[in-house]
Amino acid sequence: MGKSNSGFSQSGLRKLRGVLARHVESKKIPGLVALVSRGDETHVEALGTMRPDGGDSMRRDTIFRMASTSKPVTMAAAMVLLDECRLRLDDPVDPWLPELAGRRVLKRPDGPLDDTVPALRPITVRDLLTSTFGLGVDFELMDSPIRAATFERTDYSVASGPAPEPDEWMRRLGELPLSYQPGERWQYDLSNEVVGVLVARVAGQSLETFLRERVLDPLGMKDTGFHVPAGKIDRLPPLHGPDPQTGEFAVWDEAAGGRYGEPPAFQGGGGGLVSTADDYHAYFRMLLNGGMHGSERILSGPAVELMTTNRLTPGQLAAREAMYRNLVHLSSGQGLHGGWGFGMAVRTHRGDYAPIGQFGWDGGTGTSVYADRDNRLTGVLLTQTGMSTPDVMRLIHDFWTTLYQAIDD
Repeated sequence: MGKSNSGFSQSGLRKLRGVLARHVESKKIPGLVALVSRGDETHVEALGTMRPDGGDSMRRDTIFRMASTSKPVTMAAAMVLLDECRLRLDDPVDPWLPELAGRRVLKRPDGPLDDTVPALRPITVRDLLTSTFGLGVDFELMDSPIRAATFERTDYSVASGPAPEPDEWMRRLGELPLSYQPGERWQYDLSNEVVGVLVARVAGQSLETFLRERVLDPLGMKDTGFHVPAGKIDRLPPLHGPDPQTGEFAVWDEAAGGRYGEPPAFQGGGGGLVSTADDYHAYFRMLLNGGMHGSERILSGPAVELMTTNRLTPGQLAAREAMYRNLVHLSSGQGLHGGWGFGMAVRTHRGDYAPIGQFGWDGGTGTSVYADRDNRLTGVLLTQTGMSTPDVMRLIHDFWTTLYQAIDD
């Protein structure tokens, strides 16, 4: 191994700070917090301000809406249930999610909602954990009737209202046919929300309560949850999105009085968490340590291995890759990782500066968290700038490109 305990080179960290500062100084990114760690060495940069027009500075303990980077963390609740044999990968979900029993499947994924055939088999726990249960965001089906119907019933994004409580949400979902047969095709996002409901029903507790008792509290993730308490709301920046035409910032969500000021009726496992750089570092370091946090075991080694390695078949993988390749000009390369584990992407081929095996994901509120075992490396980059233009994805790209150059061996 030689000097691999040396972590990062000082010149590499200076270069990283310079790249981050350039994005903030461009006025395209009001502010950010970046945390990078390797082995025992951790380095943090907090740059810029919480609002585009100035105001409070970003701080190491600033709280961020994690958006889709919620997925890798909320998935740990399901892994606890697998470890305890309260869930089994190939069991049908019908006993807990009767709304998803007896599915109909569209004859053509872009066809009319009443032109269906019976599902060939029930939806299993594995289908939900791998995002292959038959429904979800499919970037090749954006104009299809099923996309419109799914959006109308289950999408509670920045632009729409809050989601109803889980039983009503499941009832609405259960009225829809599937786009694909269970286990056939990877589709984004929706499965993670269903996993959250599954966990709550199996555990007999809310997703948040179970996640807090079994994962967040043992890891010391005291600022992570599905809302920000009043005493901490000053640490949450407003969420801004640049206008795609003018670049002017529009407020998508205020802090006080906004979406995260009160506990939600629906705890969204796919995108509902708020957190901090240090909390996420604790979680990803636990994954790098094979499920251990100090001397305490949070998840089994095999559970971590399952989550953080590719779980898609060659056919599912090919379809996912084709979908993202057609989007690459919009996504600045996000999603071109090859594989998918449980709740996160896994690199199955080398396409940029990150090695095969790197795992993690990005969020539409301008968040990015990945780790890789080969380098014992974790990187956390948090902004509150929505991905309505390519500016945030370019920042994220430059962060990872520069971070990998700072490794000092």
